[in-house]
Amino acid sequence: MNTSNLYRQTEVSGLNQIELESRALLKSASVLGDIKNHWEECKGRLPEALEKNNKLWSVISTCMAEEECPHTKEVKSNIMNLAVFVFRKSIELMREPSPEALDVLININYNIAKGLSETSE
Repeated sequence: MNTSNLYRQTEVSGLNQIELESRALLKSASVLGDIKNHWEECKGRLPEALEKNNKLWSVISTCMAEEECPHTKEVKSNIMNLAVFVFRKSIELMREPSPEALDVLININYNIAKGLSETSE
């Protein structure tokens, strides 16, 4: 394992769940943004990026469904509905890929990450 990976693992292990989710959303938004901004060179990376984003949203929505989740029913419901929207939008993007269509997923990830980071402060 190289030093960079070791540092990243150590840094992540000290974070709480909310901080981890926020960072994962930011990373996913960044990857999608990079694909959007360099569309011709990077559009081949879109399927993998969408799959990773969907896995992330799957984990988040699963956490919302757990009984011990501390969020209100309203927040849980909103996040789960947002996850369904993300899944549907991803399917649309796979059928008809375009750089502009990535904006909604990028914005959702950034905004939820921002909300999570404000919650953890």
